[in-house]
Amino acid sequence: MSSGLRAWARLFTVGAVVAGYVALHLALGAGAALRAQDRFRDAPARAAAFTAALKHPADGAAPPAGIRTGTAWFREHAPDGRTRSMVVAAADAAGAGRISVARARVSGLAAEVRREEAGLARDAAASRTVTLCWAMPAGVLLVPALWLRRRRRAGAAEVVAVVSRFVPRQPWWRRRVYLVADGFGYVLFVVGTLAAQMSQQQGYKMPLTAQVLLLAGGLAALGAGVLVLRHTRPRAVRGAAQALRADGRRPVLYLRSFADDAAAAEVDDGPFVTLHSREEQLAGALGAVGPVITVGRPGEPLPHLGAARFYLPLDDWQPAILRLMELSHLIVLRLGAGDGLWWEVEQARATQPARKLVLLASGRQPGTAARLDAQLPVPSGLDAVVSDDPWTAAVVVFDPSWAPRLYPVGSSAGARRRGPLTRQLARVGRLYRTAMLPLTPTHHLARTLQAALATVDVHARRMAWRATFATQASLWRGFALVTTLGLLAWPGYRALRFFGG
Repeated sequence: MSSGLRAWARLFTVGAVVAGYVALHLALGAGAALRAQDRFRDAPARAAAFTAALKHPADGAAPPAGIRTGTAWFREHAPDGRTRSMVVAAADAAGAGRISVARARVSGLAAEVRREEAGLARDAAASRTVTLCWAMPAGVLLVPALWLRRRRRAGAAEVVAVVSRFVPRQPWWRRRVYLVADGFGYVLFVVGTLAAQMSQQQGYKMPLTAQVLLLAGGLAALGAGVLVLRHTRPRAVRGAAQALRADGRRPVLYLRSFADDAAAAEVDDGPFVTLHSREEQLAGALGAVGPVITVGRPGEPLPHLGAARFYLPLDDWQPAILRLMELSHLIVLRLGAGDGLWWEVEQARATQPARKLVLLASGRQPGTAARLDAQLPVPSGLDAVVSDDPWTAAVVVFDPSWAPRLYPVGSSAGARRRGPLTRQLARVGRLYRTAMLPLTPTHHLARTLQAALATVDVHARRMAWRATFATQASLWRGFALVTTLGLLAWPGYRALRFFGG
């Protein structure tokens, strides 16, 4: 239900933003039309004075001062059209001493002024009508968007209330300031990336000096963007309560040993500069199910990036975990060392439906399989998984009787059920993604997770795609920010011109 609300809220919001953006452009045009109409308001009197100034002088006489004044007024206030051309032509003739020709030029000036006044009035009315035709749908779409947003947030109110008690308080301005700095870093990152790539493209014909300067400038901007983002991203990240409130769906509770944070914080290499850790990629994949929250390490100066953090007291953390297990849509638990972690496994098995629990196991933890099998009705088979991957070697889900289903990471489980054409298309898609964004260990984990969750009726689409997308989230956010700034620059420029006169 909450996923449907989220999709509809996004649809209505996008519609309201697009209609509002068009209405903003049209409103600026309508304002310009009203201003042109207002500036031309004195045209009848000015035209009468201009015509009167030409009545008495004879041919060869110097043009009277009223001619110069009237011409200057019409040049500044009259729209491009016959009125201005008539006055300018008459002034030119009067300046040459041909007063009779000038009188002939303005013989129909009063009628032309009335026609242009009527035209300006029609343009202003049409601009107002068209603006309203776009502003009204924007307002109409905004109402259900806000209502759905409020209803979606209300659906997450209970879990937000639980988590809010364990999120450190910050000054209201802190995250906003770092978000602005974050945006500056994203812009530097994408501009530097584009400049560095353009300098190396053979298709661009540019002097060697310009190519070297573009490359140096691009690398400097890229490096500055990376430094800014490394400093600002942990400080601008949402806490667990904010993430839950913004999303509205029931969360994915991610439980792990704090000793695994170092491996989760690793950034996989690729052909492009990337800043996003394995945990960020995993959180992006699990975001197909719900917002991902986890317990932060007590005392850490800055939160690790990935799952949204909250911080439990060291001496009384079990009740909060039990309550969050009940409120979560999914419990993803990474097996490891520590009695607290195995207490969580035991409590999840004792208190929660089997379909909610997902176990992640690495390939370098001897004794994990035996300790897990001691709690299950049948062996998991985890001891037979051979892998040197310190991140994740296997995914374990459970049927309603708590019988484990083991999925080694990287296996093609689920692919065998596809038809020949579907397999071929998937192979082509994988080749394309590999060329553009080489597949990371978390991509393979996400594919395995999606296949495993499907067997317990938890359908999460595009998890692998979301994990791959997360590897270049900084680049895409930079592109989105630059595009947004570009879209806002033009109406901003028009607004400055409008209010600046």
